[in-house]
Amino acid sequence: MSISTRLNALWEYANPRKFLATTERVLPVLWLLTAVTLIGGLVWGFFFTPDDYRQGSTVKIIYIHVPSAFLATSAWFMMLITSLVWLIRRHHVSALASRAAAPIGAVMTLIALVTGAIWGQPMWGTWWEWDPRLTSFLVLFLFYLGYMALWEAIEDPDTAADLTSVLCLVGSVFAVLSRYAVYFWNQGLHQGASVLRAGAVAGTDTTEKVSNVYAYPLLLSMAGFFLLFVALVFYRTGTEIRARRIKALLARERVNG
Repeated sequence: MSISTRLNALWEYANPRKFLATTERVLPVLWLLTAVTLIGGLVWGFFFTPDDYRQGSTVKIIYIHVPSAFLATSAWFMMLITSLVWLIRRHHVSALASRAAAPIGAVMTLIALVTGAIWGQPMWGTWWEWDPRLTSFLVLFLFYLGYMALWEAIEDPDTAADLTSVLCLVGSVFAVLSRYAVYFWNQGLHQGASVLRAGAVAGTDTTEKVSNVYAYPLLLSMAGFFLLFVALVFYRTGTEIRARRIKALLARERVNG
């Protein structure tokens, strides 16, 4: 199958009816996988891993903080892609998917900020520091709030989709900084990548990994958070499609009545 054929098959899901029919079949399986991986990862991490020799039991907040921080930026990147699809191809499902993802990403960003403060206080001696990564995360959260407010403030849905897509493009700068700030600035309290840290040993190109005792339940927890995000986006996008249909029907009845 050629690339063009695959892309054409993918564009079929821009049809609201096909999107709804497909997600209705997929969602029950997604919810089940989400429950298994998320509960399994959190239970394994919080109850069956030892305390860290330096951080004690505080280290176990990693099973919430790291997945939520990863999804906080990943959700915005997903919104960036769907916003570009809207601007280029004018597919309404992509604009509604972006709108559906925004509250989820905002909640994940808030969870990452709160858990980061709880984790950072005993480690750094402060709840907050104007660290490049922390600051860019806070700005990203404000962009999430602005994005959602802009959708609500504009009555015409196509105009709202256009303006929020442009806002999404601008906010992507802070999404990139939120994930990669530790590589742009050497100073700052926030550590580098938690799962993989490249170049940890001077003079070598080896990659130092988190101990498997913590890494395996962390990866399972991250998979659970990711599946939860996908399931919620599918569910909320379907809700947005149905809400738009209802508005269209009501508007038609008012005109005909």
